[in-house]
Order: sequence, then structure tokens, then C-alpha cells
Amino acid sequence: MTKEKFQQWLKKKSKVVELTAEEKKANAAAYTGELVKKAHEAVLKFEGYTQQKVDTIVAAMALAASENSLVLAHEAVNETGRGVVEDKDTKNHFASESVYHAIKNDKTVGVIDEDKVAGSVEIASPLGVLAGIVPTTNPTSTTIFKSLLTAKTRNAIVFAFHPQAQKCSSHAAEIVYKAALEAGAPENFIQWVEIPSLDNTSALIQNTGIATILATGGPGMVNAALKSGNPSLGVGAGNGAIYIDATANIERAVDDLLLSKRFDNGMICATENSAVIDASIYDVFVEKLQVHGAYMVPKTDYKKIEDYVFVKREDGYGVTGPVAGRSGQWIAEQAGVTVPEDKDVLLFELDKKNIGEALSSEKLSPLLSLYKSETRDEGIQIVRALLSYQGAGHNAAIQIGAMDDPFVKEFGERVEASRILVNQPDSIGGVGDIYTDAMRPSLTLGTGSWGKNSLSHNLSTYDLLNIKTVAKRRNRPQWVRLPKEIYYEKNSISYLQELPHVHKAFIVADPGMVKFGFVDKILEQLAVRPVQVETSIYGSVHPDPTLSEAIAIARQMKAFEPDTVICLGGGSALDAGKIGRLIYEYDARGEADLNDDASLKELFQELAQKFIDIRKRIIKFYHPHKAQMVAIPTTSGTGSEVTPFAVITDDETHVKYPLADYQLTPQVAIVDPEFVMTVPRRTVAWSGIDALSHALESYVSVMSSDYTKPISLQAIKLIFENLTESYNYNPSTPTKEGQKARENMHNAATLAGMAFANAFLGINHSLAHKTGGEFGLPHGLAIAIAMPHVIKFNAVTGNVKRTPFPRYETYRAQADYAEISRFMGFATKGDSDEAAVENLISEIKKLTDSIEIDITLSGNGVKEDHLERELDKLADLVYDDQCTPANPRQPRISEIKQLLIDQL
Repeated sequence: MTKEKFQQWLKKKSKVVELTAEEKKANAAAYTGELVKKAHEAVLKFEGYTQQKVDTIVAAMALAASENSLVLAHEAVNETGRGVVEDKDTKNHFASESVYHAIKNDKTVGVIDEDKVAGSVEIASPLGVLAGIVPTTNPTSTTIFKSLLTAKTRNAIVFAFHPQAQKCSSHAAEIVYKAALEAGAPENFIQWVEIPSLDNTSALIQNTGIATILATGGPGMVNAALKSGNPSLGVGAGNGAIYIDATANIERAVDDLLLSKRFDNGMICATENSAVIDASIYDVFVEKLQVHGAYMVPKTDYKKIEDYVFVKREDGYGVTGPVAGRSGQWIAEQAGVTVPEDKDVLLFELDKKNIGEALSSEKLSPLLSLYKSETRDEGIQIVRALLSYQGAGHNAAIQIGAMDDPFVKEFGERVEASRILVNQPDSIGGVGDIYTDAMRPSLTLGTGSWGKNSLSHNLSTYDLLNIKTVAKRRNRPQWVRLPKEIYYEKNSISYLQELPHVHKAFIVADPGMVKFGFVDKILEQLAVRPVQVETSIYGSVHPDPTLSEAIAIARQMKAFEPDTVICLGGGSALDAGKIGRLIYEYDARGEADLNDDASLKELFQELAQKFIDIRKRIIKFYHPHKAQMVAIPTTSGTGSEVTPFAVITDDETHVKYPLADYQLTPQVAIVDPEFVMTVPRRTVAWSGIDALSHALESYVSVMSSDYTKPISLQAIKLIFENLTESYNYNPSTPTKEGQKARENMHNAATLAGMAFANAFLGINHSLAHKTGGEFGLPHGLAIAIAMPHVIKFNAVTGNVKRTPFPRYETYRAQADYAEISRFMGFATKGDSDEAAVENLISEIKKLTDSIEIDITLSGNGVKEDHLERELDKLADLVYDDQCTPANPRQPRISEIKQLLIDQL
């Protein structure tokens, strides 16, 4: 054999044996068949489960998904290269928190309804094994969503994930599956194809053991599911359009539209792809889009972007693979088009006569087509044409002045869409719950018969109907919740003499309260009561109390069994008492075991879960029934005596966690200025700035209202007028002015607490919680360091990513800060808002200088290398802090990093 022939033979022998197409299909059928078989076994085991057991499993899954929301968001963006981490985190929370809240009370087991008059009984049974198709656009949130629905209905599901998102999707499935198993779910009720391939996915959806396919994905995948021979619940293209009526609130409509287009880089299928604008406001509307960060692409560049973004298909044009979920800047750069750095949404002015051209198609990115309409009727015709071309049945929207305008119903009747969204951002509005209660929260949006779909609503646990929904933006009722009674002015502590239902009083205090006789003052008041009161004292609360300290308090409470808990001291004593009493109450209900440290740590981690809407939190705080709580502050800062907040530190990580629930609000607050006359100057300074932050943040919060803003302003006024005098007051040489300043500061702190108890806070506190814990800084000092940077960050205009909240219609943080500045006399009506804010920051600097606070991290001992080493961890912790969701500007993690660096 010649050398040449030998090499040819060796090459032939070394080749990997290629399977034929038929062999590949056979292997895929066998592999997926085994998965389906195991799933059927799980369904059989699920049959005997009660509603209570099913609900326990679903709750555990939702909590696990919420706990890992940000981790999964990072993984999704890292693996796919698409979308925005913060927005994927929002979608993951939506898929767990909002969906769980919507379905948790659904009856899905056994008899779910009975009409004795009609003689009807409805009994729920599972469909069987579901095939779950998950797209690359929502790889983790859709997995969470479909898993929760599967468990709630006692089905089993086999997932086929998108190859570009296999790792993050499977991790999401693994997290909820593990939580479900620990809660008692049957094995294999959630499975997934380990090696993604077209053959495996095709074999799965064509398996005769599949009851229904949940097909969320591109048109090709949905069509394949429809042709599989099995029932399919899929969705079509989402080429949604919005009509901007002449009567619309232009500022809000612009804000809503850009918020929607920016959300996860426009990947949600409900996102607006075209805006049809009434001619009378067209120029003003388009100009404002550009002022707020959109970019009008020159017509000479249209072809470059068309050629890069779109590919011709049978049903028109479709987005090419790399484009979906990419930023406008990235798309333009790839297409060879230059876009200014501060612009992100790309605008294209198109002719309504050319609907069907590439740029009129679904975009799955921050690209937006603009059409001019001369009349309302023509506006409807353009919207109908866009939907008919590509997006029939999906969603349409309208921005209009009055939501009860008869034209809203006319628009809804004439437009062939399953969702007609009124005055809200489509991408977030279309999925339900956040901006409207008219639709269930869902990540699978049916398109009805118009889109060749078997459902026309947002997929959930109920059965299928062809429903057309007109969804109006809603502002849920807000609230003002405070202690039942608040006593103030000198000697208000005397109320303890007549406080009802006091037989056994447990006092929580710090060592200073014991040493300097403040606890004795409490005992003196109790001693005056006609019936002797038994007392027990925990007098060793440390600054920045830890969970272990709260547990120790709870254990002492359990041994004493008080009917009244009196918390005396600064924020540390009040917070430690709140958490200690909470754990004591949980133990009394049998929901916690005070002898099991591990279970108590687990309970704390559950209670510390971040939420977006306090009414929908996955973990509910139980109403205390064993002991009433009285809070007596001895520093003027935290406002803890009137708030639902308590900050506790993790013993192991030293991270501070703010817990928030109205069950933590004391029943009685006693704000007696006699207790603050001897507070050290440094404590006066730090606590005073903390109170100022409470007032400032509650004023600009997305949850602020006409009920909270006046309280915030009065607190700000009192602090600016009294903090320096209070700081300089010397108890050894008392003056009337100094004592009055201390009294005013004490009232100001409680007022600020009342405001933020109902409007919540923002990232000034999120930053301080984490820098304080990491670098050992007192809370008020960390607040002061972050304050000017946060105000500058929030007080911007133009291209702003605002926090989604229905009542917060347009971004107004700069205007809000300017209102504060003018109220305080730091600026006049003639000054611009920007100048007014600068004056406010300048006055705050004068205030911190007057009380000798260095407002830099480096000036307080923080080293640059320490900050750099912990920067990524700190940024995630700040973003995930409970105070962040109410901040008016939704911070990106990269922006949080810059805020941390700027403080150095």
C-alpha cells in the first residue's frame, strides 16, 4: 500500500460515522418518548393531590423563582447576548410574583364550582403532558410562568428550550422543579430536552402522548406546533400598533411609548412596532420623542437598516436572527449607520400606502415606524392594515385624553386584536396586571381566530374562549397607614399610665438607655398604674442589630409571654424589637421554631424577599395577636416608630436587609422630646440627615401622593431650620432655642417617617444599606455620602428609564426636587428646574458642612481597592434592595456601579 493510499484509508477510518436523517429522527423519537412516559407517570401521581397541597407546591416554586430572579436575569443576558438585565429581572419577578398572585386562589382540583339551582357541578382535571416551547426572547421568565401553571393544574411538562438559551432556561426550570420536589411534588412532572436540536423538538411536539403544546416562539416554531397533529396553544407575530389621538396627554404618551420600546430592548411581542399619530399633534409628538432620547433616522439610511434587520419570508419580512433584543445603537452600528450616543430608539417615517414594506414589519427591537393620520377613521384603517399585514389578533393600543371617550369603544370594536390597551405602555401593559387589572398576567398572549390561534386572551389556568378585551389603564387605590395613636410633645410618655391592656410589659432597649436611666422612666410610668405591671427587660441591643440578636429577644419574649412590647431607643433598638416581636409571634402560631436556628434563618430570608407591590408579595406577614407594640424613639432620624420598616443585618454576610410590611408598624408611637435632649452631637448629625433623606425620597418617590407630599415638605422645612442648632446644642448649658431645635427635629423625624411609611424610599437608602454594611459606616453617614449623587442622578430629563408605576404618569423627579427648592426659598419661580435643583444640592452641602460631615467614602476611610473588589457584588445588592423599586429613575446595574464610584 502506497503512502498516499494509506493516508486515504486512515482518513476514511477516522471519520465520525454520520447518522442518516431517518436514524436521527428515530433516536429523537425514542429519547423524547422516554421523557413523555415519565411525565405521564407524574400526572398519575398528581391525581391524588389536594388543592392545599398543590397550592403549597406552587407557592414554593414562586418563591424560589423570585429569590433567583436577578441571577437568572444575568444568565439570560450573558448567554443570549440580548435584552437588558434589569428588565429581565422585572420579567422574572412578574412571572413569579404577579402570576402567582393571579392564580394562587384559583380552584383547580376536584369540584371547582357548583350551582345547586341549575344542578351543575364543575370538576377540574389535568390535561396531561404538556410540551413547553420557550423562546430566546424570554428564556427564564417563560419557563417560570409555564412551570407555575403546570403545577397549579396538576399537569406535567416537557420543555424544549431555544438552543441559544439552553443553560439559563434549564437553570430556571431546575430552580422551580427543585423547590416543587421539596414541597412534595411528584418526580419528573417538570423535565426538559437536555441537548437542543430540531429533531428532538419535532419529535417532542409530534409525540402522541402530548396533550397540548404551549408554543411560545417565532412564526416557524408556532406553525410547526400547529401542524404537529397535537392541540397547540400558540401565538403569532406581534406587529402591534398604537394610535395617538389628538386629545392624548402627549407627555405621558411619549413616556409610555419610549418606556415600552426600551423595555428589554423591545423583545416582548406586545411592544409597539408602529405609532399612528394624529396629524394635528404629529410634529409636536415626534419632536418630544427625540427630546426624550429617540432618533429620527435619515431616509438615506433606511435601506442600510432594512437590509441588515430584515429578511424576506413567505408572509412578509421577518427579523434576522442576531437582531432581536439588541439595542438600537448596536443595530445601527452593524448596519453601518451612525447614531448619537444618547439616542436609543430609532424612528422611521413611513408612508401608509406602503404597509408591507420591511420597516412596517415586526421588529423585536427598539425600532419604531411612524405614520401620520388625518382623521380618527383613517387612524383605525392604518392600524387595521398593519395588523392585517403581520400581527392579526395580537394587540393594538390607543393614547387618548379621556378613557371614557366613546371613541375608545369604537376603536376596540373595529380593530381586530385580542388586546386593546388604553393609555399604557404596550410591552408591560399587554402582559397584564402591572398597568391593568382587565387581563391576567401571562407570558403567552393568544391572538384568537384572527391570528389562527385557539385562544384570544392571556394564557392562564382557565379554559379557552375567544375574548376581546378593552383594557384601561388603572391607578389602584393607595393608602395612608400609621400607628393607631401617635403621642407627641414633652412628657407624652405619661400616656403609658393609661395605655389599655398592659399586664406584662417587655422592654427592648440599648445599653445607654439602661445606663442613663431612660428605662427607669418607663418603669416609673408603669408603676403609677393602678394594677401592678410585670416587666422584663432586654437592654443590650447593639448598633446595626443582627438577626441573632432579634432571635435572642424573641426567645426572652417567649419565656416571659408579654402582652405589650415597648421599644425604647434609636433605630437599632426599635428595629430589633420589631423583628424580635415578629419572630415571637411566628413561634406562637407554630410557623417558626425558636429552638431551630437554621429554620429561623430560612424564615428571615423569606420575609426579606424583595417585592415590587407590597400587596402582592409572595410571603405574607402574619398579623400579631400576642402583644401590642409601643415605640418610643430616643433619636431623631429613623422614623421607625411610625413605619412598616425594620432593618436587620445578616450575621454571616453583614448585609443589611430592610424588611417592609405593615404588620411591623407599631400600634402606638410616643414622640417625647425629653428623650433627645442629651443625644450626642454626632448622633444628631447622622440621624438628622437620615430623616432628611426620608423626606426627600418620599417626596420624589413614584408612590408619593397629595397625602404624603405635604408631610415630606414640613419635615424638610423643620430639618433645614433646626438641624444645625440641634447639633450645636450643649445639654450642659441648656438654652431655650437649643431645646426647641431638638424638639422640632424629633417631630421632623417622625413626620418624615410618616411620609415614607406610605410613599416608600429610593436608591439613596439602597446605596447606604449596602455601603454601610460593607464598609462599617453608620447609616446616617452613608446616607449623607450618597445623597448629592442620588439627587443628580434622579434630577435629569430627556432619555430617562423611569420606574414603572401606574400613578407615576410622566417622569417628574427634576420638577419634584425643584418644588422642594422653591418651597424652601432656595430658588424662585423664575429659576429653571435645573437651577433650582443645583441650589438644593448646594444648600444640602452647606447643611452637612455645618454639622461636620465629610460626604466622601474616601474621607471616611474607604479604600479604592476595597470598593473596586466588591463593586459588582454591591451593585447587585443595591439593585435588589427593597428601597429601589420606588425610586423615580430605574437604575441600571452599570449606573449603580458609577454611583458607587462617584461617592469615593
